[in-house]
Amino acid sequence: MSGIDFSEIPLSPPDAVFGVLDSFNQDPDPNKVNLTIGAYRNDEGDPWVLPIVKATELALAQDVLQDHEYLAISGLSAFLESSAKLVLGASSPIILENRYAAVQTIGGTGAIRIGMEFLKKFNKSKVFYLPNPTWPNHNKILTELGLEIRMYRYYDVDRNRVDEEGMLEDLGAAPEGANVLVHAVAHNPTGMDPTKEQWKKIVSIIRERSLTLLVDFAYQGFASGDLDKDAWAVRLFIEQGLNVIIAQSYSKNFGLYNERVGCLTISCPTPEIASCVKSQLSVLCRTTWSNPSNHGARVVATVLNNPAMYAEWKENLRVMSNRLGQMRQALHDRLRVLGTPGNWEHILAHIGMFSYT
Repeated sequence: MSGIDFSEIPLSPPDAVFGVLDSFNQDPDPNKVNLTIGAYRNDEGDPWVLPIVKATELALAQDVLQDHEYLAISGLSAFLESSAKLVLGASSPIILENRYAAVQTIGGTGAIRIGMEFLKKFNKSKVFYLPNPTWPNHNKILTELGLEIRMYRYYDVDRNRVDEEGMLEDLGAAPEGANVLVHAVAHNPTGMDPTKEQWKKIVSIIRERSLTLLVDFAYQGFASGDLDKDAWAVRLFIEQGLNVIIAQSYSKNFGLYNERVGCLTISCPTPEIASCVKSQLSVLCRTTWSNPSNHGARVVATVLNNPAMYAEWKENLRVMSNRLGQMRQALHDRLRVLGTPGNWEHILAHIGMFSYT
């Protein structure tokens, strides 16, 4: 008998994160606590629909001009333009000179995937450096794409800080032109980011080794409550003349987890090159999901392009960011009250959804 033998297909192990979530959902214990999925919760442990998102959705539902036609392959133009301005800054030369290519993606994961596929296709180097540790899906996507994964030292577990010496040594030894992934802010899973001085040292090595930079940017505004502060590293890369591939996600900062809203933005040397890059990104999108979904992107674009809504969204961001800080302080204080062995000061030094011990 020819063809596929379905009886030989092995059972894949459950996903490390969602597998635990499944176990959590099946556990009847009323005192259970979910520390698996990186999703914001209120004091009752429930998902929080941002007030500005709820108001925007109600307005869109009543807009008779809304329909269900296909979007362009690259996505909703208003969403793409506002996303690029959000990450790069409205006054960035990249924006003013139209030197960027952007496509709407299926969440931040889709942006990472398309970015990695783009590099596999067009970068001569097939070596990809990831921080150790990093979000597990980075490894999985690169493995599926057949790219060579190398880890660079990132976190010093013994001292609960960025391993500056090891990181710079590993990146400095990378082959010229290799691909490097960094987390822009609120590193997943450690919650520890490089300092500004450390970022500058990283940029120096990237320039010296002509490394290609892919930035995972999942928490703009969500990490600190300040959109510009969270984008500092990305804008440093641009200021230093690097061409950067940026994977944006709106799961956390808009709470649009299941709408899968993402954007892949690439800064380019010229508008002509940007057009070529966008054409190739569109090919990758077309053969992956053909067209992106409308609803979540329409919500984001509506908010980002309306000054009053934009101001309210920033206030929603501050609510989430401030509460994360309060939860960190409460956890730290409780550990000290209980006399838990060890030094827990790093919990306060970390930022965003995660802390690493």
